Amino acid sequence: MSINRQLPKPSELRELLQFKKPELDPTKRRLDKALTVYDLRKIAKRRTPKGPFDYTDGAAEFEISLARARQAFEDIEFHPETLRPAAEIDTSVEILGGPSALPFGFAPTGFARMMQTEGEIGGAGAAAAAGIPFSLSTLGTVSIEEVKSVNPTGRNWFQLYVMADREKSYSLVERAAAAGFDTLYFTVDTPIAGNRMRDTRNGFSIPPQLTAKTILDAIPRPAWWFNFLTTPQLEFASLSNTSGTVADLIGQTFDPTISPEDLQIIRDMWPGNIVVKGVQTLADAQRMVDAGADGIVLSNHGGRQLDRAPVPFHLLPEVARELGDQTTIMVDTGVMNGADVVAAHALGADFVLVGRAWLYGLMAGGRAGVDKMIEIMESEILRTMGLLGTSSIDELNPSHVTQLTRLVPRTDNTRTNA
Repeated sequence: MSINRQLPKPSELRELLQFKKPELDPTKRRLDKALTVYDLRKIAKRRTPKGPFDYTDGAAEFEISLARARQAFEDIEFHPETLRPAAEIDTSVEILGGPSALPFGFAPTGFARMMQTEGEIGGAGAAAAAGIPFSLSTLGTVSIEEVKSVNPTGRNWFQLYVMADREKSYSLVERAAAAGFDTLYFTVDTPIAGNRMRDTRNGFSIPPQLTAKTILDAIPRPAWWFNFLTTPQLEFASLSNTSGTVADLIGQTFDPTISPEDLQIIRDMWPGNIVVKGVQTLADAQRMVDAGADGIVLSNHGGRQLDRAPVPFHLLPEVARELGDQTTIMVDTGVMNGADVVAAHALGADFVLVGRAWLYGLMAGGRAGVDKMIEIMESEILRTMGLLGTSSIDELNPSHVTQLTRLVPRTDNTRTNA
C-alpha cells in the first residue's frame, strides 16, 4: 500500500518549531538538569574539592554500613492498592508536638560551610521555606543564634555531643533553649571517632590546608576556592578547637564515658523534647524510652562510625511493633529518594531525617541547590503515594511494603568438638 506524501505547510512547521528560551542563570541551568538526588551528587562532585566532598560522601572503614543502608531501601517491594484514587495528597505530619509540611527533615551535619560557603544558613533557609525542621550540629559552622535568625518561626532542632568539659555542653543546651529550639538530640554513637579512610588518604583537615595537592584540586573548582578565601574564616561556631583532623577533634573534645546519668542531667536541663540519636538495637531503644526520652533516632551515624553496624531501616519494623505506641521513632542513614521516606513511614517511622542528600544539594548550588533537593524528594513522595493509592502519611502501613531478604543471619554459629 502506497503512502501519500505532501510538502509540509509553513503553518504546521511553525507549530513544530518550538525553541526553548535559553537559561542565562548558570546555577539554575545546572540545577534544572537534576532529576534525582544522585544527579545533585554528580554536580556536587564536579564543583567541590575532593576533601570536603569525600568527607560528605564517605563513611567508615570499607563503607559497608553505608552500602547496606542504601541497599536496604532498594530491596523493598511496594504494594499499591487498586481503585483507591488519591487525587489530593497531604504530605504533612505532626512530629514532637509541632508541624512539618513534609514527612522528613534535615539531619544534623557538621562543617556545612566547608561544603559550600552558605553552609547551615542555606540549609536552614531552605528548611524554613519548605516548612520542615532543620537540625544544627554541635560541629556546625554557624551559631545557634544565626540559625534562629534565618528560621525565626520554624522548627529548629539541636544535636548535642557530650564533651569532656561538661560545662561547654551545658552552655550549648542553655543557648539552644534560649533561642527557642524545640528539640534536642542526645547523640550516643560517637564515643570515639570512626575510621574514615577517605579523609585519611586525602589528608583532610579542618579548615582545609593549601598544599600542592589541594591547589591542583582547586584548578577545576575556582568558585569553591574563591568563596573559601573571600568569606569569613571557616571555624566551628560552638567549639574553640578549630584545627586538625576530625579524629583529632573528637578525641580531644568528646567524652567516651558518657552514661545514662549524663542523659538524665541533660533531660533535667532541657525544657523541650529530648531525642536519643544513634540507637542500634531494640534493647537500647527500650532503655532510652525507660530513661525518659521523648523519641529515638534509629541511626548508625550514616555509616560513619562502626562499619557493619545494624541497618536502621532493617531494625525499624521490630522497634515500631514493640515501642511504636510508647515513643516517637525516627530513622536516618541511606535516604536518597522520596520513596525511601514513604517506605520508612509505612514500616512505622514517625519521621525521617536526611543528611547527605541536603549537603549534595548545597554543594551543587548553595541554597538554590537545597531547595532543588527538597523539590525532588517532595515530587517523589507525592508520586509514590499517588501510585500506592494513599492520600496521607497516616494511611501508610506495613501492608504497603515488603522488605526483601538479602542478608540472612545464620542461626547455627556454634561449633562442637568431636
